Amino acid sequence: MNAAQLQKTLTASEYAERVLRLHQTEIEQDYALDQFLKPLSTAQIYQYVEDSIAEISDEKRWMQIMRILRARLMFRWIWQDANQLTDVIGLTRELSDFADACICAAKAFAKIPLVAKHGEPYSYNGKLQDLIVVAMGKLGAQELNLSSDIDLIFAFDEQGETNGRKCIDVQQFCILWGQKLIYLLDHISAEGFVFRVDMRLRPWGDGSALAISHAALEKYLSQHGREWERYAWIKARIVTGGAEGDDLLRMTRPFVFRKYVDYTAFEAMREMKSMIEREVNRRNITDDIKLGAGGIREVEFIVQVFQLIYGGSKLELQDRQCLVSLAHLGEVGLLDIEAVSDLEDAYLFLRRVEHAIQALNDQQTQSLPLDEDHRQRMIDTLGFESWEAFLQVLNNKRTKVVFQFEHLIKEKGIDSPTENFSQLEQQLDPLLDERAKNLVHEFWHGHAIKKLPAKAVNRLTEFWPHLVQAVLQSNDPQTALIRLMPLVESIMRRSVYLVMLIESKGALQRLVKMATVSPWICEELTQYPVLLDEFLTMDFELPKLQDLEDSLRQQLLRIELEQIEDLMRVLRLFKKSNVLAVAASDVLAESPLMKVSDALTDIAEVSVIATLNLAYRTVAKRHGYPLNMEGGRCSLEDLAFAVIGYGKVGGIELGYGSDLDLVFIHYMDEQADTDGHKPISGFEFAMRVAQKFISFMTTQTLDGRVYEVDTRLRPSGEAGLLVTSLKAFEQYQLKNAWIWEHQALVRARSIAGDVLLRAKFERLRREILTIPRDENKVRQEVLNMREKMKDHLGSSNEQKKHGIFHLKQDAGGIVDIEFMAQYVVLAWSGTKPDLAHYPDNVRILEDAAKADCLSSDDVSALIQAYLSERAESHRLALANQSMQVSAADWHDTREIVCKLWQRLIDPTASFAVGRE
Repeated sequence: MNAAQLQKTLTASEYAERVLRLHQTEIEQDYALDQFLKPLSTAQIYQYVEDSIAEISDEKRWMQIMRILRARLMFRWIWQDANQLTDVIGLTRELSDFADACICAAKAFAKIPLVAKHGEPYSYNGKLQDLIVVAMGKLGAQELNLSSDIDLIFAFDEQGETNGRKCIDVQQFCILWGQKLIYLLDHISAEGFVFRVDMRLRPWGDGSALAISHAALEKYLSQHGREWERYAWIKARIVTGGAEGDDLLRMTRPFVFRKYVDYTAFEAMREMKSMIEREVNRRNITDDIKLGAGGIREVEFIVQVFQLIYGGSKLELQDRQCLVSLAHLGEVGLLDIEAVSDLEDAYLFLRRVEHAIQALNDQQTQSLPLDEDHRQRMIDTLGFESWEAFLQVLNNKRTKVVFQFEHLIKEKGIDSPTENFSQLEQQLDPLLDERAKNLVHEFWHGHAIKKLPAKAVNRLTEFWPHLVQAVLQSNDPQTALIRLMPLVESIMRRSVYLVMLIESKGALQRLVKMATVSPWICEELTQYPVLLDEFLTMDFELPKLQDLEDSLRQQLLRIELEQIEDLMRVLRLFKKSNVLAVAASDVLAESPLMKVSDALTDIAEVSVIATLNLAYRTVAKRHGYPLNMEGGRCSLEDLAFAVIGYGKVGGIELGYGSDLDLVFIHYMDEQADTDGHKPISGFEFAMRVAQKFISFMTTQTLDGRVYEVDTRLRPSGEAGLLVTSLKAFEQYQLKNAWIWEHQALVRARSIAGDVLLRAKFERLRREILTIPRDENKVRQEVLNMREKMKDHLGSSNEQKKHGIFHLKQDAGGIVDIEFMAQYVVLAWSGTKPDLAHYPDNVRILEDAAKADCLSSDDVSALIQAYLSERAESHRLALANQSMQVSAADWHDTREIVCKLWQRLIDPTASFAVGRE
């Protein structure tokens, strides 16, 4: 091994030093094969990956081998870069080819267990479906850097389902496939990772479904695609997915490249650049060679803005690679030759500097190092005599980029708002700090206003003094204004809302009051402006159960079963608008806590009942109806299927951000086939109903999702079946369930489905809970579980020292009271069965007093503490604040809870709050 080149490599990279220590034998073998001295073709890289994992079936070993391979190749690439045996273009191409090969290998490996479990995925017309992997960003352009993450989007061609015994729909199959692919590459083990995977560029971003169909993506881009996404999709490339992937990518091209000359690209770029500049200033990263002034991103922006403006008519500008398109800009005369030369020179230099930074420690950063040793390593690698000499060259090249960028993009402000509200603004001005003043200034001088039609600007100008006047009348003008500005920006194109607020002074005043109390409400209205329709006509009374049922039934009746997206939209808006109504009543009418929880639980129950009905009908339409255990035909009136609510929904204690803990049980003949044209077993039918239910509930759309659903409380948890027969549920609870699972059963109740099955469940729940138990054993099990929860979820010792109290998880908090109620049921309902009647904590405690298990005074104090803490948790949720509060403010309440905990559960516990 060439000693001088080795020393150059180790000087360039502390990471390379670590790799050499761990894998010296393998690296010496690589060197002996001349792998350090010559470039690798795409085919060679793919072969290198395939040979490394050939015949490996063990997941852990597969991941280990891939991570070691990545480390060996990284050592090689750092060697080549440090010794100038490669150039930026060759290095980034090899890195990208390696990423492609890893994605394909991970995709193939991830599919094997999925097919074994669920079968192959087919569309409804019988076409085998593939997971389409779209590379975005640097990987899409084959410009990956030394320590880059990879931006991916997962898609598939058509909806359908798998053909195995545990059948799931194609989308869910592809989601599971994608999740495993990510895990295989992204998971950090003892050997590190292969690639960090970023999925945030998919439609709707974080929180949305991980895989999307061709049709859904097409609809999203045509109806909801934003200008910044056009920039992102310039670099999109299909890594794997066959002809269907190529068809999908062709579909996106008209969204990216318009047929006409499109100057709106300037505005979008200005907005993105402004966002980046704010982020650079906020994080104080002006020395970031990617995001800082004159950095890599500005070169890319210059190229991309021309691509978006002219790419529809000049096809040569549709190339993904920055330097290729930059050269084309010179060829077609959109940039002069000197500008092209300066930008190309700066880009190549900045990318080489980027590699030198990332080689130091294999970190995803573009910021110049502050450490003197790291700086010396860098300039040795880059061939400079001093840091100052390096900076002089760097700044010279960045200055040329800044010049070209500023020359290209000229910004013009707009006139200030008309003077008819200047007097009101003068009253408001002393009440605002500098941040709020800047927010108002940026709003009126920003790009969003510039893009508004004149009519909309006039309407906004008319609305503004009404808003300022209402804000001035609030008890916190600055908070109200800051929280309402994003909402105003989101609705200013829909000027009908502005008119409604102008004409309804009361509605505007209520909106301002809500803003001062709850940023969460403002964010909901901002994200889903359609909710304003409901908000502006609300009477601020809590919705009644019958009204909720009638309203949702009437809305769903208007929509055909095949119109899945419309059905989901109705469900989502029903939930969101009614939760907003509850929040408004909570804030403006100061409704009692338990009434608020009742209403939130009613909304969830009505949603669950309707969703189960839709899921059942959808599956039955395709496969016919199953038989129940008595041999009778199940119908919409006799589902033989039920949804059990646990936790907050079971205990009628839902909060604003609560998810739903659900368990599915059935009373179907699992072996008998359904009576439709495409029969399936009763077991498969029950599974598909549950899967369809979860899909309806949790799929992210433009209108959000209905609820998050958690099914981990089912028998055997995540390892268990999604749906369980009543008999299997009974056997599990009687023979295999842990005490903590019986604790969970205390707060369980049936909330939807077949009436007879629900009654059977309630009887079974009562039988299980009233089994005589050893009080001491129950006490110890409850105590053990509580200690685990406090260790994992409660405040740290350091936080406690600083007077922090976690309202839910710390000693004396909500969970302590819940656990005491559960202890009461499990320990004493064997002799006092009435204790097992109710699933909610308040009524359990009241029954404990009636049964003389606890004193009336203790129960009264405990219930008051419980309601106080829950009321505060609701307030914090509306205020978007965490559950960590000042311990001093809750000393007396906690002491009440802790003293009873000591007497009831743990005699060794200290009730001197603050010394837990």
